[in-house]
Amino acid sequence: MKKLICICLGIAFSAMTLHAQDDEGEDKEKGFKKENLFTGGSITLSFFNGQTLLGANPVFGYKLTDWADAGLAFNFIYNGARDYQVFNDKIRQTVLGPGAFVRLYPVKFLFAQAQFERNFSTLKYIPPGGSPTEKNKANANSLLVGGGIAQGRQKGSNSFYYISVLFDVLKDVNSPYVNVTYNPDNPAQQRKTMQPIIRAGVNVGLFQGRYR
Repeated sequence: MKKLICICLGIAFSAMTLHAQDDEGEDKEKGFKKENLFTGGSITLSFFNGQTLLGANPVFGYKLTDWADAGLAFNFIYNGARDYQVFNDKIRQTVLGPGAFVRLYPVKFLFAQAQFERNFSTLKYIPPGGSPTEKNKANANSLLVGGGIAQGRQKGSNSFYYISVLFDVLKDVNSPYVNVTYNPDNPAQQRKTMQPIIRAGVNVGLFQGRYR
């Protein structure tokens, strides 16, 4: 658990030093500024190849520079899928876990994002015909990489909206963002496919004048 906390904090705040490297032509106060703190979050929605993914992702972060944000996140996901191992079977999965993210804005309305998550899941397997279920617990690391569009992230605005598309590049078999299919002739053989993760959300500055 200590290692997990170190990873999350490292990802979220490793770019903090960028805050002291603002453009020379700008007259900005150095050091921590409370008006750069923000909260908010997103909802997660994905339908792909017989799989349904619903979730929420509240965040707490800091505006490092005009082109970079970083922070901590918490993850909740419900994941349901059909034909997981054999035809007409089902899984029902709930996921909880902490994470950390970095967003980079090459322009005000576009961003690239990387988000590390450590997810703890409970999975219920329902065989065909609804016979007695099996319940298993697992955990997995996920590294979500992608980008999105922001609306309203400009000077004079205290909040903005965004939508993003992310992919779990680690493809852990226990990840809620990965679709796993099995060879019916050899169940030991599996194919892991990254699902597109669509998140729409809002960032709200905690103090007046975050972007002034």
